[in-house]
This record gives sequence, C-alpha cells and structure tokens, in this order.
Amino acid sequence: MTRNRYLVVSAAALVALAVSGPAAVPGTAVAAPRPAVPASGVEQLRLPAPTGEFAVGREDLHLVDTSRADPWAQTPGPRELMLSVHYPARKGTGSPSPYLRTGEAQLLVEGIRRADEFPARLLAGTRTNSRMNARPVPGRHPLVLLSPGYGLHRATVTLLAEELASRGHVVAAVDHAYESFGTEFPGGRTLTPAGAPSAEVVPVRAADASFVLDRLLDRLLDRGSRFARHVDRRRIGMAGHSVGGNSAAAAMARDPRIKAGANLDGAFSDAAPGAGLTGRPFLLLGTDATHRPGGKGRWDQAWAAMDGWKRWLTVAGTGHFSFCDVPVLGGQTGVVDPAAELPGARSGEITRTYVAAFFDRHLKGEREPLLDGPSGVNPEVSFHAP
Repeated sequence: MTRNRYLVVSAAALVALAVSGPAAVPGTAVAAPRPAVPASGVEQLRLPAPTGEFAVGREDLHLVDTSRADPWAQTPGPRELMLSVHYPARKGTGSPSPYLRTGEAQLLVEGIRRADEFPARLLAGTRTNSRMNARPVPGRHPLVLLSPGYGLHRATVTLLAEELASRGHVVAAVDHAYESFGTEFPGGRTLTPAGAPSAEVVPVRAADASFVLDRLLDRLLDRGSRFARHVDRRRIGMAGHSVGGNSAAAAMARDPRIKAGANLDGAFSDAAPGAGLTGRPFLLLGTDATHRPGGKGRWDQAWAAMDGWKRWLTVAGTGHFSFCDVPVLGGQTGVVDPAAELPGARSGEITRTYVAAFFDRHLKGEREPLLDGPSGVNPEVSFHAP
C-alpha cells in the first residue's frame, strides 16, 4: 500500500471518529462527542494540585534520532520528538510553567471539535503546578514515560505527570511527531497529523520510547546528562492513554529496561496482546462501558497472556477521554461529555490516584493497599479477574 493510500484510509477513520465518537476506531483518542453544556464565563483553568511531598519542575526537550528516518514525514528526515520532563524539585525555584502555546491549543480544540465552547486562549492559559527549569531535588528517582492518545498533545497527560513527579518520580511525556493535532518544534515549525495508520503507530512509538530512554539515561549527552544524574535506571515504567497504552505494552515487550506498564483505556492492536512482558507488572485501567471482561479492545486476550503481577480495573460513568486532562479542564468551563456521567474532576482524581499507586508500588516498593481490591472510598472502580 502506498503512502497516499495510508493518508486516505486514516483521513476516513478520523471523519468516522468525529461523527460517532472514540469507539469508531479502537485505541485512538481523536475526537470527543459534542458537549451537552455550553462554556461558562470562567477566566482561568487550573489543574488540581498534586498530592505528593515535592514541588514539581519541568523542562522541555527536543530530541532527534539520527539513526531512524521519520516514517510519517513527507520530506525525508530523522525522527524528532518533543518531551516535557517533570521532576521532583526544590520549592521556590524556577518560573511558572505554561500548559500549551496558543497555536497548539487552537489546533487541539479544533481537532477534538470543541473550538466553539473551549477558547484556545483559555486552554493555553491553564494554570499548572510545575515550574520551568526549577532546581531538581538531589538523589536518584524512578523514571516514568507517558504516551498520549492519538491526536492529543503531550500536555493532555500533565495532571498525571505532575502527580507522579510530586511523589518522587521523573516523568517524560512524549509528543510523537506527526500524530498530535499540532505540536510546535524549534525553528517555528508546527507539525500536524500525517495520517499515520493506527496499527503502525504502535511499533513506531515503542521505538520512540527506547530512544528516549537512551537519551535520558546517557550521562555523556548534553541534554540528557542532567536527568541521567537523577534517574535510577533500574526503576523505569511507562503508561499511556488510548493508543499510548497499547504502545506501553509494545515498548515493554521490546525493551527490558521498562519494568512496569499501564494502559489507560487503550485497545490492543497486536494479535497476542500482553505477550512478551516476561513477568513484569501491568495495569489495565479503563471505562466500564467498553473494557469490562468480554468487552472491546482485546483486553481479555491481553489479560490471559500477562504472566506477572496484574490488575484489571474499570471505572463506572467514564468515557474514553476520562483518563486524560480533557474532561478535568472541560468540566471547569461547563463543557461535558454526555457519554461520561462521572465529573471530570473525579475521573482525573481516580486516574492519578490508581496510576500513581501502581508505580509507587512497583518502582518504589511501597505497599499501596489500594491495589489489593475494591475500596469504599472509590466505589466507581471495579476489579476484574476473569
């Protein structure tokens, strides 16, 4: 199949998704249903404060993999990535961290069909809890890679990134080139989707993850050296939303350095999903409507193939976007997803609480009884063991 044919197929998939919602193309996060409530007169959006003991620093990195040609670029060139690295920081250092550039925000709200109700300037001006170039806390910390949903900017996993960093993890949120609705790169370039087929995105993202690890862990590289001093290379995890969760499993199968992984409402595309984890722990966290046992996305097959510590959790009242920042911020403006009755603030709280508990347990060795079974504190969360 030629590249032009790929573009046509992917464009058709995007249109179908925009009309019928995320279920039209499993494992993607491209367009949300239309809102039931119009935007309010709120003046500034705010991410909820993280719960950990540390302040949060942030640094943005531009990485270029000269060993790989970018498979989605129309003009041949090396694979490029943008990262936002959040880390435990000293309080009172650094400068305020932006959420998105206005141009990126405009492309995002247009891509998720929210431009009329969700002004780009409002989204771009979201108040975060991190500080740019803040002084890192001394010591070595676990590293967690985060991979966003297809079409979504890396900023949409900031809530989870800040929570993990506040608990003592270094967190690298990755923008995969030519996949988000719009990501700004150095030189004034904004890269937009190139129509990459969903099934082929996963192995490319897995290779991206290995490259990011190479760069962040290499003490000899100028940009990676700062974080190499603060990362414990024996404690590395990866999580992702939608196709990012699928990619987390694929990255673990490819790279033994990744010791634990989590899939947030992503369908699996592999014929044998969950294979290749070689006893490493994995968390499945998704919407109850789609990902209960017997549901969609090959979660049953993945669960059967996983041979280590594992948990399968679903959250009642959630939709596909409930596991990223979109409903958390949208709820503050009155923009809601009619397919997800659980308020965005609550879905965000559940997501960060369970994912952080998972990585605290498997990368830091903490007890975390929350993962042992159902909790009266979180009645929306069901545990499954088919």
